Amino acid sequence: MSRRRAFQYAFHAATALALNALVMPSAWSQAQEVVVGVSVSVTGPAASLGLAEKQSIELRPRTLGGLPVRYVILDDATDPSQAAKNARRLIDVEKVDVIIGSSTVPASLTMAEIAAETKTPQIALAPFSAKPEQHPWVFPLPQNVSIMAGAVFDHMKAKGVKSLGFIGFSDAWGESWLKEAQARTTELGIKLAAVERYVRTDTSVTAQTLKLMAAQPDAVLVAGSGSPSALPMRSLRERGYKGQIYQTHGVANNDFLRVSGEADEGAILPSGPVLVVEQLADDHPAKSAGLSYVRAYEAKYGPGSRNNFGAYAHDATLVLDRAVAVAARKARPGSAEFRQALRDAIEGTRDLAVTHGVINMSAKDHSGFDARSRVLLSIQKNSWQLLK
Repeated sequence: MSRRRAFQYAFHAATALALNALVMPSAWSQAQEVVVGVSVSVTGPAASLGLAEKQSIELRPRTLGGLPVRYVILDDATDPSQAAKNARRLIDVEKVDVIIGSSTVPASLTMAEIAAETKTPQIALAPFSAKPEQHPWVFPLPQNVSIMAGAVFDHMKAKGVKSLGFIGFSDAWGESWLKEAQARTTELGIKLAAVERYVRTDTSVTAQTLKLMAAQPDAVLVAGSGSPSALPMRSLRERGYKGQIYQTHGVANNDFLRVSGEADEGAILPSGPVLVVEQLADDHPAKSAGLSYVRAYEAKYGPGSRNNFGAYAHDATLVLDRAVAVAARKARPGSAEFRQALRDAIEGTRDLAVTHGVINMSAKDHSGFDARSRVLLSIQKNSWQLLK
């Protein structure tokens, strides 16, 4: 080989190495798989929530932020202790980069403890306030109780409600609504005439219903979620209660309509806008994303199968799609550095239009939804009707 050809060979080889040095990090990062752990309530009392969440995630593309993604989906059976076991398995065995779940507040709370301990980001599909030491790693995505309660109590004020009966789950979800009811009734001068509690697995609330009836409130607020929320309402109507019944956004799914039957007529509740997306004004910020989700979901599972809770899971993946793209520029999936970068990127989510509204996260606000994420619904002839 001549000296000139040898020089050219060396030059091209060096150039190729230099180009590879530039290209390899991008190609290397693209080859990494993001692992997302999911624990939701596919069975048990909250199955109407968890099944839709599971199905919604299964409909999503198998990429996040341009990287391949593998979802590991487990059923916690609406059992907080099983949710904790699932979180341990997802983090310790499956080596997930982030966890999504669970469907209920109690199950989500147990997962939050493990997420914070292991410094793994958690996007919860139930609203709650994480403990200060957990807060940096935990993102309870659904609209918080305060935002939703605002719509309910504004309606009570407008309709002249003077006394209110309350019946709610005897868990963290019921407690959060009770605290909100106590504060807002005091503020508005509404008498909290009776307070009753029940558990998700109860088959009768006769004793509680009789106490509520004896108090003769103008309205009753039922603070439950899923199909078990129909039980107090049916019991009240069977005993002739004629006052206004309010429910929470925990019942915003069509399975609740099936279980409650005619007892739900006239009930009022706050909801995410996806449940009535066709009734929204064209300029509503959630309409485009909501229509896209509903069309895909109902094409697979049938007309009317949409579910607010499935939409929460869908929105969680939209948050991750943006956050993964940011985090992947800083670290490799599967590493502690990537989990930290992913946490930071989720917290940095701004102006993201999703099925429930627009998400703007911050260091203080790990839900990110504002009043644009709620609508007030009335149930008329076993269907959802937009009030405002």
